[in-house]
Amino acid sequence: MVRMIRPSSDPKYGDYQANFAMSMAKQLGKAPRDLASELVIKVPTGPELMFEKLEVAGGGFINMTLSASFLQSALRAMSADAQLGISPPEKPLTVVIDYSGPNVAKPLHVGHLRSTIIGEALSRIYRFLGHTVIGDNHLGDWGTQFGILLYGYKHFLDAEAYQADPVRELARLYVHVRSLFVKKDEDSEDDGPVADPVAEACRFETAKLHEGDPENRALWQQFMPHCLKEIHDIYERLDVHFDTEHGESYYQPQLASVVEDMLAKGIAKESQGAVVIPNAKGVIPQSDEERKTEEPPALVRKRDGAFTYTTTDLATIRYRADNYQPDRLLYVVDFRQELHFRTLFAQAARWGYGHIDMRHLKFGSVLGKDGKPISTRKGGGFELGDLLDEAVRMGASKYAQTRKERLERGEDVPEMSPEQQRDIAEVVGVGAVKYADLSSNRESNYVFDFDKMLATEGNTSTYMQYAYVRCRGIFRKGGIDADALRASQPTMIIGTAAEKALALQLLRFGDALQAAASGAVPHLISAYLWDLAKSYSTFFVNCPVLKAETEELRDSRLILCDLTARVIQKSLHLLGIRTVEMM
Repeated sequence: MVRMIRPSSDPKYGDYQANFAMSMAKQLGKAPRDLASELVIKVPTGPELMFEKLEVAGGGFINMTLSASFLQSALRAMSADAQLGISPPEKPLTVVIDYSGPNVAKPLHVGHLRSTIIGEALSRIYRFLGHTVIGDNHLGDWGTQFGILLYGYKHFLDAEAYQADPVRELARLYVHVRSLFVKKDEDSEDDGPVADPVAEACRFETAKLHEGDPENRALWQQFMPHCLKEIHDIYERLDVHFDTEHGESYYQPQLASVVEDMLAKGIAKESQGAVVIPNAKGVIPQSDEERKTEEPPALVRKRDGAFTYTTTDLATIRYRADNYQPDRLLYVVDFRQELHFRTLFAQAARWGYGHIDMRHLKFGSVLGKDGKPISTRKGGGFELGDLLDEAVRMGASKYAQTRKERLERGEDVPEMSPEQQRDIAEVVGVGAVKYADLSSNRESNYVFDFDKMLATEGNTSTYMQYAYVRCRGIFRKGGIDADALRASQPTMIIGTAAEKALALQLLRFGDALQAAASGAVPHLISAYLWDLAKSYSTFFVNCPVLKAETEELRDSRLILCDLTARVIQKSLHLLGIRTVEMM
């Protein structure tokens, strides 16, 4: 029923509008408007109660107006609460979130951005709401990409370059070897397999690694620290953190037992020397007709005895179930893996893990300005470190331009040391990249555009960061200690439409977080922030704060400013975005 109560689109219809009478009426055999009238009569209203007024409208809507006393009391409670009114859940969940998960044989690139920052945001949101979260970075440290590196190292290494910068040289080797793979001519009439000696040689190097070849194992162990350091440096810059970080290699010793257990339980079958598991419907297609109409099964052991990433993912589910006893497993992985996860989850349920809520949180692609997904296979995409550097450079330029414009308008702009300006540029640049992604619907594609990301108007990180600074600036200008004022719990006065609109928006913070967590959609927080920022802007223009008519009114409005700043800062933090105190 709570989901049937929504904020009103227009204040003339009250503060909230409920439509539950319309759905209940049919079940009770009554006219929706008559039922709404009966419900309204049963709820007491008045200036000292929660609802000042309830009215029936249209075919059975209920318009709900909150009382000023309720708003004042709720704001005082929210202001005094370090959690900003967010209460612990009745039944906290244990949630494992699988995110980022790069192949560590090459530097992070723009294609890794979405999983990394969406997963981090969800981790923060669930934690703040009171759930237990295990953020797990499932690293690709054992697959074909290392066969590519091993082949490249043995045949094309620039020893001097490797000595100077191992990560850059390994990245060069990866791109170079990939470029040697045979590309089939799309216009060719030959539908048969294409011989690819380089790709086959890379697979051979991978097989030797898996079989324990001393040379390949030694090189793998030599490559790994360089690869991991590069990735961890980017994570630190993005303010991304994990509770555990296991690579595919960690699960390698467990894979044989996964396959044997499934064979023993009859939920995997041998087929032409390989071992397969059914598709999501429990079917292993046999006939040509079935293969045309049914989704394919999945391999868990190849004919040559090698295991697949499906096998690794099943071992990972067992490990997580045994070690964390999760209520929910969330996989933040792009939409192209949808079939894989459908098959994986169905098999995990057959295996005995159906009690765990498993979800694939698919997301769309990052597009270039040409509307095509940014790709790095040919070395043409942004490395994530380079992208962040460019964002920070543009952030510094945007800050310098904005500062000049504010000075020309006669605004009081604080002096900044070079170190402070560099910090602001980092916060603004990195925040812009993250917010542009997280303000988009998770399942949608979005176009990567620095200029739009760094705009100082509209729903951008830069605008939200400046709104926070503007809130805090009032306290600096007035020489007022926000903590002391908050502790004094001044009387709240909600007398104007702008004050009420801001108060209502502040009190919707918890609803926005719950909605974002429920659907695993962080963009609902940015949408909430945008509404909050607009409400605050209207309040700022229409409601003098430091020059309010009375000290009591001034303190009330200062609390609204303080709450706005705290909610903006917390919301940005939940999205993994930093704030600064001055800009």
